[in-house]
Amino acid sequence: MIIVMSHQALPAQVDAVVEKIGELGLTPELSKGEDRSIIGVIGGNAYAYREAFAHLPGIQEIVQITKPYKLASREWQPKNTVIEVGGVKIGGDEVVMMAGPCSVEGVEMLMETARHVASKGAQVLRGGAFKQRTSPYSFQGLGEEGLKMLARAREENGLEDVPAAAASLVRTSPVAAPGSARSAYADAHATYRELYPALAPVFHRR
Repeated sequence: MIIVMSHQALPAQVDAVVEKIGELGLTPELSKGEDRSIIGVIGGNAYAYREAFAHLPGIQEIVQITKPYKLASREWQPKNTVIEVGGVKIGGDEVVMMAGPCSVEGVEMLMETARHVASKGAQVLRGGAFKQRTSPYSFQGLGEEGLKMLARAREENGLEDVPAAAASLVRTSPVAAPGSARSAYADAHATYRELYPALAPVFHRR
């Protein structure tokens, strides 16, 4: 469920709600907006505890959310989420074009592709440096070398890049684009867990 605080709610009142959520064994997720705070309550059947908050001041309303993607819902986050990759803002008012090869296979191919997508107005170059496959005999991507090629293409063509790579490789590589990675494979959740401490945006391709 989500607890919406009133415009006049004091910081102490918000803290009291967060503390009460913890006392009930639930997990609070606090989102502070420009004019009010919203507190997500995560846990089994959290809405059943709504009466426990009835006496707390500063609450405007308590909303039940039955969707499985609570933190991505408009009830929790009414405003668009804008992610910045380099100087490119994704999720704002402007349409951002990303283009590039599924897999980075060589310098000449990548540079030609980068020049082409840049000439067509794309702001972001995408490409797979690390390709996870079911078969160990299939092409696995160029790994670190692929990231170096993407970095070169990025710098020479004025593009940002979003490499598809294993979490450990992106996290430790000095040539990966600052704060960006894609994951579209079975280890997506592991990738997110690895990148979360660095607060790196992750674009999940569906």
